[in-house]
Amino acid sequence: MEQTTERKALTLKTLTKSTVWDIQENDVFRLWESAEKDAEVKDNVRHYADIIRSAFMIEELPGDSMVVKQKYEKLGYKVGLVRLDESQKVVWAIKKRPIVRVTDLTYENIRHITAAKLIEVLDRNFGGGWDSLSQSIKDIIENGFDISTTTLPKERLHKKGGMYEKKVQDGFEVLEVPKGTWVEAIFAKAKPEAEKPRMKFNSYDDSEHDDDEDVEIEDTYNKPDEDDIEIDEPNDDEITEENYSTMMDLGGADGDEDTEDLNLIEFAED
Repeated sequence: MEQTTERKALTLKTLTKSTVWDIQENDVFRLWESAEKDAEVKDNVRHYADIIRSAFMIEELPGDSMVVKQKYEKLGYKVGLVRLDESQKVVWAIKKRPIVRVTDLTYENIRHITAAKLIEVLDRNFGGGWDSLSQSIKDIIENGFDISTTTLPKERLHKKGGMYEKKVQDGFEVLEVPKGTWVEAIFAKAKPEAEKPRMKFNSYDDSEHDDDEDVEIEDTYNKPDEDDIEIDEPNDDEITEENYSTMMDLGGADGDEDTEDLNLIEFAED
């Protein structure tokens, strides 16, 4: 019931390459018709068409050919009119992209199939078991499903109270892949929506940051302790506040002027 309500709330402008997998062919024509008068849609027709194409195969048909229309309908396509601009209406034949092979699985559609459908797809493609899949396909599958495997002799796989029985009771779908006298069992169960990974990128407005996210924490791990800091001793050749008065004191200990300094003064006057 919740899914039906969510689908009814979808509009052409709110469709994404993920939510578009929730709708069917007739929904595409309905959403497009509802948005025909929207100026934003008119200015971004290609953008919305690309979103739809990510989940549907679209063929543009000659508008006056009934034979061609019937041909596509026999192939499972839905045919209808779509207005691309004020003066142009085209005939679209559309059909939901099938998920038949593991290579049809994407991050956008993996959460829009059931565990039973996943097992069906895996069964059609398997030969070497779970490890025969590429890492990229595994990552996509595990983004939407909890996966676990076990390999046991045939006679032990269905042992009462064993892993197989417990997994099935817990709601897992299972695929059995024969391996000689042994069998690999692959268990799959859809992850709750709350477990869906959420990724953050830097391409958003800084004003949306929480204040805590903007705080730069100082790294003091490698900062030396105060007791370890070396303090440079003043150089005798440098003028400092402590030795400034001493250097300017040209008088001797008894108050008499230094003979060498007087000679310099007399030389300057000459």
